[in-house]
Order: sequence, then C-alpha cells, then structure tokens
Amino acid sequence: MTSERGPSTGDPTLRRRIEPWEFYISYDPRELCKEACLLYEIKWGMSWKIWRSSGKNTTNHVEVNFIEKFMSERHFHSSISCSITWFLSWSPCWECSQAIREFLSQCPGVTLVIYVARLFHHMDQQNRQGLRDLVSSGVTLQIMRASEYYHCWRNFVNYSPGEEVHWPQYPPLWMMLYALELHCIILGLPPCLKISRRWQNRLTFFRLHLQNCHYQMIPPHILLATGLIQPSITWR
Repeated sequence: MTSERGPSTGDPTLRRRIEPWEFYISYDPRELCKEACLLYEIKWGMSWKIWRSSGKNTTNHVEVNFIEKFMSERHFHSSISCSITWFLSWSPCWECSQAIREFLSQCPGVTLVIYVARLFHHMDQQNRQGLRDLVSSGVTLQIMRASEYYHCWRNFVNYSPGEEVHWPQYPPLWMMLYALELHCIILGLPPCLKISRRWQNRLTFFRLHLQNCHYQMIPPHILLATGLIQPSITWR
C-alpha cells in the first residue's frame, strides 16, 4: 500500500534534504549537468545513528568542502572508527582524489564508500589515475544503481506526500555503461565509453567502443549486463 506521507515534519534531516527537482537534475545519468552535488552519511563507531546531509560546489569542489567541514568540526581519536558514504552526482576529479587520499591518511579510522551517478571527464588520464589511486587506497568506488537512487530519494529528498515510491527510475543501460567504463579505469584499460553532446538540441550521445583488451580483461558478465554484447553459442 502506498504511503500518503512525505518526510515527517519531525524528521531531523528535513532541513538538510534537497528538493525533488534538484535530485532529478543532479543525478540523472543521461544528462551532463554542470553542478556537482553530494549526499552523504556518517556513522560513528558502533552507534546505530546515521548523520545525513548534503553539499554543493562553491569556490571549491564539493569533495573538498566536505573534507574541510569535517576536519574543522570533528576532533576524534584515531582509534575511533567512522564510516562515511558519499553519493556523488559526478566522480571526483584528480585533484579531489588526491585531497581525499590525504584526508584518509590523516584519519586512519575513517572508511569511505563512494557511489557516483556519472564519471567526470573520464577520458582525462589524470582523472582516470586519480580514481585508480582512490581504489588502491582502500576506497570503495561504485556506480549508483537503482537501489542507491531509491535510498537517496527516501533519505535525502523532500518528496511530497504520496511520492515516496515515485523515485526516478532511470533506464539501467546508462548505469551499466558507466559501470563498464569504471571497470576499464580500475583495470587500467583504454576508455570504451564515448560521450558527446550536441549543444544546439541538447542531446547527449553515448557510444560503446570495445577493443580486444576489453574483451580479454573485463569479466564477461559485466559485458553481457549492458545488453549490447551477445553470448557466444557453441553448436554441437
């Protein structure tokens, strides 16, 4: 049965929630919006409480803003564990990747999981290396899937009463294409996803260009999940 309630007026996260239109614009993987948005969760030690909030770019990128805010407001012993989850509309650039690694080296008790809706300038070799460095530093980096979109809608968006189940269900193909490209980045392979934009009619084009190295190195189930690759059949 569909709930007729939006977020409770007594919800302590209500003032930190973003509006539905902001979520649509920021996290649609088919669109290439200019602004970056961060939705984040912080969990301290063994506590069951989760602190949630959001952030956007200012003169700094949103990742740097989070780090500066976190370091200025929180003073904790290195023995205290802290789990942080980010839901980013764009993956970090190479400079932000470097800042994240420095942050984690200063806070060894922090673990970081990053979900991204899109890959930021993924053809740039410095950005690709930055993401690889994050993974090698212990950061979990994944493309947002339907479950993450639903989680963000429920916990970060100020949806209207009766709209709880009306979260944006984007076609999974775009998520799979970005996930495939992220595998290429992590494995050190050439780009396989080409993205172009026609500004006159505001259309974004995604094109998959697979080379032999992609077929050899990427797990078959990842390739098959795009629906663009057909399984080989052996005839007896």
